[in-house]
Amino acid sequence: MATKLRLQRRGRKNYAFYQIVVADSRAPRDGKFIERVGSYNPNTNPATIDLNFERALYWLQVGAQPTDTVRNILSHEGVLLKKHLLEGVKKGAFDEAAAEQKFQAWLRDKQSATQAIKDKEREAAKADAKARLQAEQEVNKAKAEEVAKKKAELAAAAAEAAAEATEEAPAEEVAEEAPAAESAE
Repeated sequence: MATKLRLQRRGRKNYAFYQIVVADSRAPRDGKFIERVGSYNPNTNPATIDLNFERALYWLQVGAQPTDTVRNILSHEGVLLKKHLLEGVKKGAFDEAAAEQKFQAWLRDKQSATQAIKDKEREAAKADAKARLQAEQEVNKAKAEEVAKKKAELAAAAAEAAAEATEEAPAEEVAEEAPAAESAE
């Protein structure tokens, strides 16, 4: 029986996630499988991979062939490197302690690179948020200036109207007082 490490589709339309399973190569994609060794969710950023490292390594060592996508996932997680190092131990190229040391060094490098990428994305998001905030503040400042200008124009217009009203009122009072003074004489 030929076994494969493959993806099994789950989820809903336009939101697929996958289980990483060991299945008979003749079984349909979403059909019967032997063992579930992990999951892969491409909908998150970065993609979420949950893998039972030991079981995936075991199945590779007993001859299960991964599909292209699963091979990339296993390579990303270090399962293929670990298998390669263990084969080197079997052939006598180096001992198991040296293999584990090489794997741990690779793992540290991988984690530091991943952390650097996450930090860079976080900084980019902060810079983007700051730029949006500054743009919004500039727009609000321009709107406030326009509103202040309109209020000043309205206040000036109201002051002019009040000044005109006060100028007309004394002229009418003088005109009314003059005939009253003539009649008193």
